[in-house]
Amino acid sequence: MLSSRVLDSFSEKSYREAFNIQAPPSLRERQKSRRKNRIYTVAIQLFKERGFDKTTATDIAKAAHVSRGTFFNYYPYKEAVLLDYGASIVAGVRERVEERKTLGRTPLEILEGLWRDLAEVAGSERTLIPPLTYELINPDPIRAHTAYEAMPLAKIIEALLREIPSIRKDLSSERIAATMAYTFLMTALRWSAFMSERPVQEELHKAFKILTEGVFER
Repeated sequence: MLSSRVLDSFSEKSYREAFNIQAPPSLRERQKSRRKNRIYTVAIQLFKERGFDKTTATDIAKAAHVSRGTFFNYYPYKEAVLLDYGASIVAGVRERVEERKTLGRTPLEILEGLWRDLAEVAGSERTLIPPLTYELINPDPIRAHTAYEAMPLAKIIEALLREIPSIRKDLSSERIAATMAYTFLMTALRWSAFMSERPVQEELHKAFKILTEGVFER
C-alpha cells in the first residue's frame, strides 16, 4: 500500500500535468540561473567599459568569480553573451510594437515607430553594434542561424508588413522584411564602424525613406 506522502506527491504531479503547471525550480536550478545572470551582467559591463574585442572569456570569468570552464558551460563562445543582450533589445522593441497596437496606431505608424526605436538603440549601443552584426552574418551557418533566432527582428517587421494593404504584392513580405532588417543592421554598422559624427537617427531615417519610397522620382 502506498504511503500518504507518495500519494500526495503523485497527486501533485498529476495536477501539474493536467493543468500544464510547471514545477517550481529546484535549488540547483536557481543557483545555475543566478550564476548565469552574474556572468551575463559582468560580461556586458566589461564589453561596454573595455570594448568587446579587448574583453576575453578569462576576463569575464575572473570578474564573475567563476572558472573559465564554468563560463563556457553557460556560453559556448564569447559572442553568445551578446546574443542574450540582443535578444533583450529585440524583446523590448516587440513590447513597444504591442503597446502601439493597443493605442490604435496604424501598422505603418507602428513600423515607423519601430524604426525610430531601432535608431535609438543603435545610438546608445554604438560599440556593440559591430560584434552583434558580425554574428548575424557569421560565415558559420549554425552561428548565423543561432543569432537570427535570438534576434528575430525580420519576423517582427514581417508581421507588420502583412497588415499594410498598400504593400507591393510582387515580392513576399518575408523578403521585404529581411531586406529592411539587414538595411538597418548595415546602416548602423557603417555608422558605428566609421565613427560618423552625424546622428545615426539621420542615417537611418534616410535609409527608411529609400526603403519605403524608392529611389526614383515620382
